[in-house]
Amino acid sequence: MTVPCSRIGLIGDFDPAVPAHRAIPPALAAAAAKLDHAIESEWLPTTRLAEDGAGLLAQFDGLWCVPASPYRSMLGALCAIRYAREEGVPFLGTCGGFQHAILEYARSVMGCSSADHAESNPQAEELLITPLACSLVGQTGTVRLLPGSRAASIYGCDEATERYHCNFGVNPQWQVPIGRTTLKITGLDDEGSARLIELADHPFFMGTLFQPELNPAQPHPMILAFVRAAASVAAGFGSRPGA
Repeated sequence: MTVPCSRIGLIGDFDPAVPAHRAIPPALAAAAAKLDHAIESEWLPTTRLAEDGAGLLAQFDGLWCVPASPYRSMLGALCAIRYAREEGVPFLGTCGGFQHAILEYARSVMGCSSADHAESNPQAEELLITPLACSLVGQTGTVRLLPGSRAASIYGCDEATERYHCNFGVNPQWQVPIGRTTLKITGLDDEGSARLIELADHPFFMGTLFQPELNPAQPHPMILAFVRAAASVAAGFGSRPGA
């Protein structure tokens, strides 16, 4: 019997020196094995996405925007995220992917075209993503999950301990405006800072400042849920744009 197969596009510029980049394929494989579902993943360089985003992205059942920003082309990453958001493609963004998912939403939906990232453009007029008060590189921390959220349902509990490798997060001044939109902040650290987002009106659109691919316990619930959503598209229960 043929095992079903999903195609996952990895939005980012592969670098074998980045631990998350090495960890993502085996993390996907662990989730696929749990679901008895095959996975084919392909790295999608951001410069290539800036040139031929829609035509390339339509081939995939799920899109994961990976860590290690700044990306070679912010435009390519943002275009791919927008495609996933608008076309209902299962999406996961971790670390840099989380940051850029919020940035794309602020620009495209909230009408703040000047929203920017302090790592890429520190002199920007409106910095949505700013340096963290304390670096989270190599740190672990507790994430509190909001009751009734998709995140809480995925984890099956109200808090989790996760690993980080980042220096940037959501500008605290933006948390309340974001919370008024359909892009909900549904995971917080002990100080109330945004650590997890989900798009309320999307089949599966999740972002984490932490890196579930680095969690030693695999398959990770978030990655498992993402692969399950992509598998649903591959099986014909969801819609792949252009198919």
